[in-house]
Amino acid sequence: MSETQTQLPTDVWLPASWPEYLQVITELQTDKAKSYYYKGYMRLEMAPVSFDHGQDHVIIIFAVTLFATLKGILATGLDTTTFPKTGIQDCQPDVAYYLRERAQSIPSGTGIVNLERYPVPDLVIEIAKTFLLDDLGTKRSLYEELGVAEYWVVDVQNAQIIAHTMADQGSKRIQESQVLPGLVRAILEEALRRSREMNQSEVCAWLMCQFQQ
Repeated sequence: MSETQTQLPTDVWLPASWPEYLQVITELQTDKAKSYYYKGYMRLEMAPVSFDHGQDHVIIIFAVTLFATLKGILATGLDTTTFPKTGIQDCQPDVAYYLRERAQSIPSGTGIVNLERYPVPDLVIEIAKTFLLDDLGTKRSLYEELGVAEYWVVDVQNAQIIAHTMADQGSKRIQESQVLPGLVRAILEEALRRSREMNQSEVCAWLMCQFQQ
């Protein structure tokens, strides 16, 4: 890692051209950082992942995948995958899903998912413990412009989910998923709360009962 890179501030948006951004992430060469690029600014996130963050990450992935499976909805989930749009935007959401006819749109063996070649995910999820306001602000605008259909932010501190449906580069809050009809925010939040008191196997068993009703 270069001396410049070791001194580069993290967890803030910094002005940079696309070539400068690519140089930074090439020099970084670590799986521990997430990188974003939007409207001439780049952001690197290298904060350690907490127990609560990791736990909620697993619960949300299980819940979405289980719901899709039980409802017969084709789904492919991706964990911390890079989605660049060359020269314009780049992001690494915590979780992303391709649904229905798009579930097999990314072939196995693909490296980064170049959005000039492949479609944007139907659902993007950020797990937020430290950077909640940024996830609700700048990143939400980034995903609006990319054309993501639905965006969730998991508020780890409060075991809450702020969900938005997106269209025409705008968004509005929702209580029930539009891309996964029947999946309501309240059930997911209850699962997050239960995970503070139960092990994940018990929470998953509870979710299965809820989704089968």
